[in-house]
Amino acid sequence: MPKVDVLDLNNLKVGELELAESVFGAEVNEDLLYESVRHYLAGTRAGTHKVKTRHEVAGSGKKLWKQKGTGRARMGSVRSPIWRHGGTVHGPVPRDYSYKLPRKMQLGALRSALSAKLKDGDLKIVSAFQLTDHKTKSFTQTLKKFDATRKVLLVETAENRNLELSARNIEGVVVVLSHEVHPYHLLGSTRILLTQAAATKLSETLAKSAPRHAAEGL
Repeated sequence: MPKVDVLDLNNLKVGELELAESVFGAEVNEDLLYESVRHYLAGTRAGTHKVKTRHEVAGSGKKLWKQKGTGRARMGSVRSPIWRHGGTVHGPVPRDYSYKLPRKMQLGALRSALSAKLKDGDLKIVSAFQLTDHKTKSFTQTLKKFDATRKVLLVETAENRNLELSARNIEGVVVVLSHEVHPYHLLGSTRILLTQAAATKLSETLAKSAPRHAAEGL
């Protein structure tokens, strides 16, 4: 089992924590990570794009000239798609881009992301975010001790009001709960700080759904 140091908010070691090998020491599956991030981004798309068809653009529906005898091509409406300012054919319309990704793939991607970040040294375990106040300035100094100056992910197990207030005005800092963390959050962060409780919860929960053999890739 991977054994990691538990740090306090001064980046000093205060203990050690054993994590599940199948969660924090799993083989990194890049295909799963790609599918998980693609799935997350698809769900965030607004899908509100819209063009007007010939039935929706402004313009008279009167026939421009008689069908025969003018020498010109027959034309029924100024709103025809072949005319300037006419309707658009086969253009984008509002739609939902989200789709279902199998739960097994989602959990596998999360294990891969956690393992990759721990292996790269970007993931740190802190005992707890016990902040005495909600001042952004003081919390910024705390982050600097962990060399967490940009794209920082903070993972808690329960709502921490002081943490949320002190971190919300710092650019690049994201606070999520352990049951909401996603591979997209992990891969997009250069420094990840998990509380000891959050790391333990993720380790125990994801280990239950881990395959028997890491070589299975999920």
